[in-house]
Amino acid sequence: MEVILLERVENLGQMGDVVKVKSGFARNYLLPQKKALRANDANKQVFENQRADLEARNLDRKNEADAAAEKLNGRSFVVIRQASEAGALYGSVTARDIADAASEEGVKIERSQVRIDKPLKTIGIVPVRIVLHPDVSANVEVNVARSEDEAERQARGENVLAREEDVAAQEEDEAEEKSAEFFDPEAQAAVADEEAADEASGEEASEDKD
Repeated sequence: MEVILLERVENLGQMGDVVKVKSGFARNYLLPQKKALRANDANKQVFENQRADLEARNLDRKNEADAAAEKLNGRSFVVIRQASEAGALYGSVTARDIADAASEEGVKIERSQVRIDKPLKTIGIVPVRIVLHPDVSANVEVNVARSEDEAERQARGENVLAREEDVAAQEEDEAEEKSAEFFDPEAQAAVADEEAADEASGEEASEDKD
């Protein structure tokens, strides 16, 4: 289906362009959202008659989006999810989840404005683009964590997964050292000598007391 774009549409074209799109995309998105008209002679004339008004309204929306982007750029939104020790989420974080997290902090973002290639599957801080207008976008961070405390540590730049791996490795090393001491004859002999010395010292102290 051919349509006339009433505003710039990302990866499709500019206002006034006549483009060919899939019928489903036109019927389900472009036409009901008033982003395009069917490209027939009557609508082409309608567009030309309304072009000046459309351009003026688009400029107003762009100015509003610029102001909103200035406040939104650099913001960080926290999403708490359960995850494994390796950081894999038991589920995922979607565009809707990000929009909801922003709304909880008083920032109104529509799900359709959130640009992520695919749902987020691991904990961490992820940059996300928010499209406020066809010509204006803002960059935010989504802090996915298992707790508020973990989110704060991630925000400070701490690699919480590396920390857990280090702790696990340290515990494993300590366990190996204890195991080696248990099976090392020299280590066992040293322990026995130390215990014998303690006993002899105790006996001397007892004789002196008598």
